[in-house]
Amino acid sequence: MKLSLFKSSSPRGEVRKGLSIAALALLFATSICTSAQEGIWSGELEAQGIKIPLVFNFTADGCTLDSPSQGVKGLKAEKSYTDDGKLKVTIPSINASYEGVYALNVISGNYTQNGFSFPLTLKQGAPKVNRPQTPVGPFPYKTEEVKFRNGDFIFNGTLALPENCTAQTPVVLFVTGSGQQDRDETLFDHKPFAVIADALARKGIASLRYDDRAFGDSSVPFYNFTTHDFKSDAAAGLDFLRTRFQKVGIIGHSEGGTIALMLAAEGKADFIVSLAGMVVSGKETLLWQSRISLESLGVPQEGVDQYMNIVSNIYDKVAEGKQDAIDTSFAPEAMKPVLQRALQQLSTPYMQHLLSVDVRPLLPQIKCPVLALNGKKDTQVNCQANLDALDKGLTAKHQTVALDNLNHLFQHCTTGNLMEYQQIEETFAPEALQQIVEWIK
Repeated sequence: MKLSLFKSSSPRGEVRKGLSIAALALLFATSICTSAQEGIWSGELEAQGIKIPLVFNFTADGCTLDSPSQGVKGLKAEKSYTDDGKLKVTIPSINASYEGVYALNVISGNYTQNGFSFPLTLKQGAPKVNRPQTPVGPFPYKTEEVKFRNGDFIFNGTLALPENCTAQTPVVLFVTGSGQQDRDETLFDHKPFAVIADALARKGIASLRYDDRAFGDSSVPFYNFTTHDFKSDAAAGLDFLRTRFQKVGIIGHSEGGTIALMLAAEGKADFIVSLAGMVVSGKETLLWQSRISLESLGVPQEGVDQYMNIVSNIYDKVAEGKQDAIDTSFAPEAMKPVLQRALQQLSTPYMQHLLSVDVRPLLPQIKCPVLALNGKKDTQVNCQANLDALDKGLTAKHQTVALDNLNHLFQHCTTGNLMEYQQIEETFAPEALQQIVEWIK
């Protein structure tokens, strides 16, 4: 029998030949697919009516995951391919995975986390964000880069000086909310303090905004600092402004609003603006946040009440310095992982101090004018409870305003959920800006 190098003499040979061609085709397709998928790919995950952008950063040998609306960046992930050419990404730290097929310049698949699966289509490129309110020069006012000191810390800031600025021009010191933040209080590409400072300067009001202590220095354990430390930093900023201006006020957001009230009680400010400032205790605020969060997840009321009772007792022991006496063994199994995470957060000096922060006893000592703005859809600081506390405790001239449909960042919103912050284009509601400018003027 004559043999050919290119053609098998049996049907089985034809099958083997077909399989080898298919294998080569698959290998070729996988190679193209692998190369095409390098770079940035993004898509929107929809869960419980909320859209959550996810960004996959693919390299030749790995992957990281970003969740912009949750403030998560660079989460380590593992990338691989299944035998049939599907892309598979696993993120062990959050018990999540993604599996998809590349075709027609998109990756279509499913994202799975903690047993729940959601469809997710990825397209090449990062999600585009539009922040139309962010100020862009040239400006009709001057800005000056300045420094001031508090103890071992040097603070870098931007002084915005309106036209014809003199010592008689009113000036405000911006104080950021919780967490280490830059002078613009940048969050999800929003720069609310830059937006407010721009509006003030255009109306003849000067301002100083500064980076928080040790900003940009990862070697400094920021969680070891407390609200008292940040109050001391703000006081140093006021002292700096007093060397150039005669009328000095404060605009504080969230924890910054709390600090503004504290400094006003010490007679260090001529006027203050509290933006979603925490007036009730830190414990009450944290409990309210937890309750709102559990209810939004659809947890039955009985379960919410049970969890809140347990957490309230834990907070009391932490505030008293009795962490060693905390016992969670009696808690339902489903609650234990949540309670363990809560205990880890409460182990820091910052959180231990925050639980006992309560400015209500200080309010009668405030003599300067106070403007307090809160959004009715704020899910981080209870609008009604905190404005009521101010109205009840302040004897000085003051104005409290609850603004419709605004969240904790003073954006027009639908639910007030933290996930919306990044998705909303608006940085700061115009009506809130107008209230601030007109009141100071």
